[in-house]
Amino acid sequence: MKFDQPATTNPIDQLKVIGYPHDRIDGPLKTTGHAPYAYERHDIVADPAYGFILGSAIAKGRIASIDTGAALAAPGVLKVVTWKEAGPLAKSKNHTAHLLAGPEVEHYDQAVAIVVADSFENARAAAKLVRIDYQREPGRFDLSQQVGRAPPKGASSGEGSGSEPVDRVGDFEAAYASAPVKIDRSYSTPDQSHSMMEPHATLAVWNGDRLTVWTSNQMIAWAVRDLSETLKIPKENVRVVSTYVGGGFGAKLWIRSDAVMAALAARAAGRPVKVALTRPQIMNNTTHRPATVQRIRLGAGHDGKITAIAHESWSGDLPGGKPETSVSQTKLLYAGANRLTADYLATLDLPEGNAMRAPGEAPGLMALEVAMDEMAEALGQDPIAFRILNDTQVDPEKPGRAFSHRNLIGCLELGADRFGWSRRNPRPGQVRAGRWLVGMGVAAGFRNNLLMKSAARVEVTRDGRVVVSTDMTDIGTGSYTIIAQTAAEMLGVPMETVTVNLGDSSFPASSGSGGQWGGNNSTAGVYAACQKMRDEVAQKLGSNSADIHFEGGQVQMGDRRIPLAEAAGGMSVEDAIEYGDLGKTYQQSTFAGHFVEVGVDAFTGEVRVRRMLAVCAAGRILNPKSARSQVIGAMTMGVGAALMEDAVVDKRIGYFVNHDLAEYHVPVHADIPHQEVIFLDETDPISSPMKAKGVGELGLCGVGAAVSNAVYNATGVRVRDYPITLDKLIERLPEVA
Repeated sequence: MKFDQPATTNPIDQLKVIGYPHDRIDGPLKTTGHAPYAYERHDIVADPAYGFILGSAIAKGRIASIDTGAALAAPGVLKVVTWKEAGPLAKSKNHTAHLLAGPEVEHYDQAVAIVVADSFENARAAAKLVRIDYQREPGRFDLSQQVGRAPPKGASSGEGSGSEPVDRVGDFEAAYASAPVKIDRSYSTPDQSHSMMEPHATLAVWNGDRLTVWTSNQMIAWAVRDLSETLKIPKENVRVVSTYVGGGFGAKLWIRSDAVMAALAARAAGRPVKVALTRPQIMNNTTHRPATVQRIRLGAGHDGKITAIAHESWSGDLPGGKPETSVSQTKLLYAGANRLTADYLATLDLPEGNAMRAPGEAPGLMALEVAMDEMAEALGQDPIAFRILNDTQVDPEKPGRAFSHRNLIGCLELGADRFGWSRRNPRPGQVRAGRWLVGMGVAAGFRNNLLMKSAARVEVTRDGRVVVSTDMTDIGTGSYTIIAQTAAEMLGVPMETVTVNLGDSSFPASSGSGGQWGGNNSTAGVYAACQKMRDEVAQKLGSNSADIHFEGGQVQMGDRRIPLAEAAGGMSVEDAIEYGDLGKTYQQSTFAGHFVEVGVDAFTGEVRVRRMLAVCAAGRILNPKSARSQVIGAMTMGVGAALMEDAVVDKRIGYFVNHDLAEYHVPVHADIPHQEVIFLDETDPISSPMKAKGVGELGLCGVGAAVSNAVYNATGVRVRDYPITLDKLIERLPEVA
């Protein structure tokens, strides 16, 4: 199905199933422990071998020698595979570093060997017996030393954000110089880890020259492609299955070393092998969100209208990597005739930097939305009024290109009313509740809406059940449920008669899960297949699809009603949603207003979030219950980024020191108070036949800045170096009476 015209009235608009807060149909399996995650596929093989990956002890250099003799002689050991035994391998174009080192080493904890044994414990113990001599080379591990020297580098995050190396509109320098009110501020965000619950894990099985991996991955078709490229085997010889994923946040968009090393180990051992990365390996062997240093300059007239806006960002990655596209949202969020954005990329020998939930916008808004508050203060304006004054309904860089639907103002105004913004004291450090200094903060949320081809197969069984099959993944987002809702709405059947099969490369290729594109695109693909089923049923019955109705498990033609099982039993169709130029003609984005109230201990500087509100404008909300879960999870992640998350680099050796959940701090239940989420009642017919857009990452974008602005309102202390820990506050707090 080609979607190249705005959607008109269609079966989804009935809203008999879509739009309601259905429980997750996979929930009972997960809460009872019966959901088969990759490492727990005991139904596949009865007695798999276990692999343990040994990572490099240096960040840059070469392996001079490697001795596996003692490991091979250890109890239960079957094989040890290094680059010497692996055979010819390639680096997928989607990976920055090789997934198996040797003899060159590109980063700390890069896989250098895998030990295969009859138990995990034996494999882990034997890995300690592998003896490696390294030739260490000097590395670059400090981003701050390269700010001002790193070259400009444009790129796309692959998740909807991106920019040119340097992008200019108008004459920023002249406009900034002549602006009567201006600010020039620098902000920094640290390296951060995805910290998903389920580790990277894979079970690999060879059948002749054909490989099947049960793995934890967000993008099935990408995994097939990357395994094919890395192992140098035909794509048709690779099958990837990822039925359930216990979180990914971008770390599992691409295969990592667990998948490749499990495949190599299984081939060498001649039996199935399962591999799970330890938490330190997840931190150093896989990917992370790179640190940034950002400079923002704003110039405005006394009326508050922005006349000059510049956002420059520095980040680092391995050679051949990409920048964190932190300036992306600044190109679109606010009006202003004279503009400058630039991304600079430093070469660092740290583990690979790559996509983490809302790449670009998440750290970028932590700077931009604080700068907007600082500018509002310089102007003597309310922060919300200042943002509304500089709203735009067109792409500021391409004024002839309108937003498909934009209601940032509605998010801010409704949020202000619900949150009680009028009670906020604009003068910092004035509100007390016992020993706590109390403040409110606001920030705009922004995230682009990305369109991707997505396919599905729909079958109607002889007994009237509907079966949907697509390689779409459910990474905890509710894909099973919203796909079932879509099929039920389109074919007029109850939810309980729909079976959804996901996460298998033998199914039609979907959009996959990432960049908040999954829900809208995968359901649009199911819509296309169901519409094809409706058309074929109509043709079989000698009618036009516009003249028949699917309702209550029956097909209605005038006064005639035919059970769906009779009209379509045994039929199977496949189709995909393919997009035309609407994504180019219109700017498609999602918007939010984030509101946070914090308390800061007047004696210790401890920060406690007291309440949070997100008002989101993201098109039609397909399932408010699962959408709310996505947003409150994202809000929680935003609190972590603002107040605690910091992957600390050892700048001598080049690795993340606090590489476990004991020392890399993320929010727990006690850190998160009442959270409220409001979805504006809207549709976007430019986006897809579902008239929906993404929402999962929008819930994160802007939260960190709202927390920061609330801390400032509470204390009068502005911290521009995240995370906002008490040591950055305590010496600057107001005097305690």
